[in-house]
Amino acid sequence: MTASPSPQEPQAPQEPSPQDAADAVRSRINTAQPHTARIWNYWLGGKDNYAVDREAGDAIRGLHPGIGDYARADRLFLGRAVRHLVADRGVRQFLDIGTGLPTADNTHEVAQRIAPESRVVYVDNDPLVLTHARALLTSSPEGQTDYLDADMRDVESVLEHASQTLDFNRPVALMLLGVVIFIEDDQEALGLVRRLMDALPSGSHLVLSHTVTSPKMPDVDAAVAFWNEHGTPKLTQRTPEKVARFFDGLELLEPGVVSCSRWRPEEAGDGEPDEVAMFGGVARKR
Repeated sequence: MTASPSPQEPQAPQEPSPQDAADAVRSRINTAQPHTARIWNYWLGGKDNYAVDREAGDAIRGLHPGIGDYARADRLFLGRAVRHLVADRGVRQFLDIGTGLPTADNTHEVAQRIAPESRVVYVDNDPLVLTHARALLTSSPEGQTDYLDADMRDVESVLEHASQTLDFNRPVALMLLGVVIFIEDDQEALGLVRRLMDALPSGSHLVLSHTVTSPKMPDVDAAVAFWNEHGTPKLTQRTPEKVARFFDGLELLEPGVVSCSRWRPEEAGDGEPDEVAMFGGVARKR
């Protein structure tokens, strides 16, 4: 009698090597089409962009010369909002979705400069951002940072991963800077923000900014139309009133939903700063 061959033990799937993982990420980067994260990086004076991004960025700047100003205004808004939440509100945890390419004064740098024990989870689905994740994963010894390669639409996955670093029994600041502009449907965008905030405890905060359409800034509409024809991903503008809806049910902090340049400017000078087409606000969950 011939002995039956012994069944083979199932082989556990092998983890990809670091080189294979890096190659997989690079294969997702399209250098033939301009991308919003890289153009934003270009306007902020960064080097993580390609010729196609600089050409598109210059063309958009030709349609709307102030575009670089509101890129910078949004970045400065991030810094002022994080400083306020850490220094004045005692927040020590941040969930930053739509991180973008790292530049100076990222969320963890601003927070940990004041409170070294602060914890930050970054979330983005841009492969170029993923290649720079190590720059985002630096942290003070007392604090912690983490990075998740995910889409904000996958709320459950984002929250599950973030809970490994953040304590959802304590207040968390949800950072959504220039990210819900990529969700075209109003109800879907509102629903995503509410689902994320519903998962956070009382005392948490929402920090959100959004490109707006306004009769006072008609050249912005032309710039966005150019982008949507030539670039990726597509952008959705909303009126300031629609942007304010993202804060429904929350306690909106002064001065409300305003041009990012006018949210608690540190140097008031003579009169208010010039208005930019990026509006933002900060609100507390009761």
